[in-house]
Amino acid sequence: MTDFKTIRQYNFPTVIRFGAGAIGELPGHLAANGLSRPLLVTDPMVAQLGFFQEIRRALEGQGISVEVFSDIHKNPVKSDVLKGGEAFAATDRDSVVGIGGGAAMDVARAVVLRIYHHRDLFDYDDLIGGDQYVTEEVPYFITVPTTAGTGSEVGRSAIISEDDTHRKRILFSPKLLAKIVFADPLLTMELPPFVTAATGMDALTHNLEAYLAKNFHPMCEGIALEGVDLIYRSLTQAVHRPDLESRSRMLLGSLMGAVAFQKGLGVVHSLAHPLSSLLDTHHGLANAVNLPYGMRFNIAGSEEKFRRIAQVMGLSDHDGEAVVERLFAFNGEVGLPTRLREIGVKDEHIETLADLAFADFAHPNNPKPVSREDFKKLYTEAL
Repeated sequence: MTDFKTIRQYNFPTVIRFGAGAIGELPGHLAANGLSRPLLVTDPMVAQLGFFQEIRRALEGQGISVEVFSDIHKNPVKSDVLKGGEAFAATDRDSVVGIGGGAAMDVARAVVLRIYHHRDLFDYDDLIGGDQYVTEEVPYFITVPTTAGTGSEVGRSAIISEDDTHRKRILFSPKLLAKIVFADPLLTMELPPFVTAATGMDALTHNLEAYLAKNFHPMCEGIALEGVDLIYRSLTQAVHRPDLESRSRMLLGSLMGAVAFQKGLGVVHSLAHPLSSLLDTHHGLANAVNLPYGMRFNIAGSEEKFRRIAQVMGLSDHDGEAVVERLFAFNGEVGLPTRLREIGVKDEHIETLADLAFADFAHPNNPKPVSREDFKKLYTEAL
């Protein structure tokens, strides 16, 4: 059994301080780098939690001036970022600390971009070559994950939606990688079962889709398989009987998924993103419901990779269908649904969802092409 009470450092892909109690190093790190006025970016729920208040008190106890920005949506939009940038400027901040799950991390990272880059925010959309405009320096950026899901703490991009159409945009630059991550599994201990399950299935989806993505990147594939192993063997415990070991392994698996998916994602994320845009569905939940259907779609042509996934999951049958059936059962074991109807999708949504999914940025890296008709069939099957 690994001692997760020991704080370890991983310099991959940035500095990661990992272990129970790692958050206690935040005040000293800020002071050592001459920073005394951080903007803490989080979501409205985390801002009310006891551990967040403890972080704030610890910072203020070291003479650090704290400003909190938490006025964000669960699926972040452009206006969230603009308000965060205004808060940074109005209160004369010198750094940004993102604390929370994927939404908080995305907004924090986009605020970091916004401070010294003043074009329209979506001019920086990576899908239209906007990274070429990321030419200025950015504020010192620190991330503190409180869920084991998106892995955004080690990412270089932020997904932000348009306020009106809810079309998702990607803001990307190596400059947006955090200088340091304080990954403390104790901060995830009080996550409710649903959030633990949904974010955990998000992390599992990242690892599975990264492993299957069509690009050649054996390093990411190795990381993804280890991430699948960590999450598959820990999530049920983390949901129903959380302890330090299960929470620590989930946090590691989440970090690894975010590193691995620089190789690419696929059909499942393109099925999931429109549910968040159209129905404001939790991203992890949307991935969880669609995961078995998307994986079944990908079996043909990727049989050898599915055999490897089945081996990692310890299944007696080493084939793709065994993996798919296990994923259906796994959703049930962690308390998540397996049908879109159970999360509010109706027949009349299918055509719009298919349009949005086909326009999504994730599926071009899928191991096999996905047509609009394929998306319609997948949604109908999952309904």
